[in-house]
Amino acid sequence: MIRTFALEAGKLREREVADPTAIDLEGASWIDLQDADAEERQTVEQLFSQNLPDADEVEEIESSSRYFVEGEDLHIHSLFLYQSEGRFRTASVAFTLNPQRLISSRDVELPDFRLTRLRARRGWIEANSPLQVMISLFEQKVDNLADQLEDLHRSLEQVSNEVLEDREADLGEQLDRLAKLEDSNGQIRLCLMDTQRSTSFLLRHIRQETASVETCREILRDLDTLMAHATFVFEKINFLLNAAQGFINIRQNQIIKIFSIAAVVFLPPTLVGTIYGMNFNTIPELDWAFGYPMALILMVTSAISPYMFFKHKGWL
Repeated sequence: MIRTFALEAGKLREREVADPTAIDLEGASWIDLQDADAEERQTVEQLFSQNLPDADEVEEIESSSRYFVEGEDLHIHSLFLYQSEGRFRTASVAFTLNPQRLISSRDVELPDFRLTRLRARRGWIEANSPLQVMISLFEQKVDNLADQLEDLHRSLEQVSNEVLEDREADLGEQLDRLAKLEDSNGQIRLCLMDTQRSTSFLLRHIRQETASVETCREILRDLDTLMAHATFVFEKINFLLNAAQGFINIRQNQIIKIFSIAAVVFLPPTLVGTIYGMNFNTIPELDWAFGYPMALILMVTSAISPYMFFKHKGWL
């Protein structure tokens, strides 16, 4: 799918096209390709004499492959956050920026792009160049990451109360939730770090654009704040994981303690019962009228004595 956007009177506007075969690419300031097929990619490549990166190239992690310059073109491959099957995931978007246009290529629908289209339809995005369009996308991306981090922190506070305050909580369930929160926080941190690198690279090549430079610096300041917050969330999740595991160990130790004490308490009565259950003809108490009551009293006494001893020592 190809979507095109134009800059009109300082505003970004999406071009509505009834016939997909009649898209005017040359007059577009931003060309967005989502899961484009071979024909659509070929059309863009032939028109602008440049090769769009394939999936393997977009996923490269080294800086030289994600951020580079070719002539007037700046190439930036940046990670964006989205949700799939209830989990956060990241997808790389390949940007090609030059003074005439911005080309973006991606495989999945992303919330930041969807919201940018909505804002463009309402005339809320002010831009006079493809560079400012890209910076607006990055601003939207940072806002989304901040919102997701805030939601994650609220969820973490709820889990924290359950782990630290509710002694009847199912800690196994809390461990599962903490593991999912840690995975989400990791995806957010990855996007934050990638956006820092992308913005820093962009900043180094737009020194002459004063307004855009200041916006990029503001984005970097926001990213520094969010990174610190993500690090705090990471440390708190690890603390709660350790605390939950510690509480589980304490509960297990208490259960083992009960079994251990029960075994010790019932061991002496078992010994008494075993002695009087031996098959010997000559047992002094065998013909005694009070032999049976005495054996019962002896078993009860032998059971109570270890219990009272443990209680005196403070082991119970």
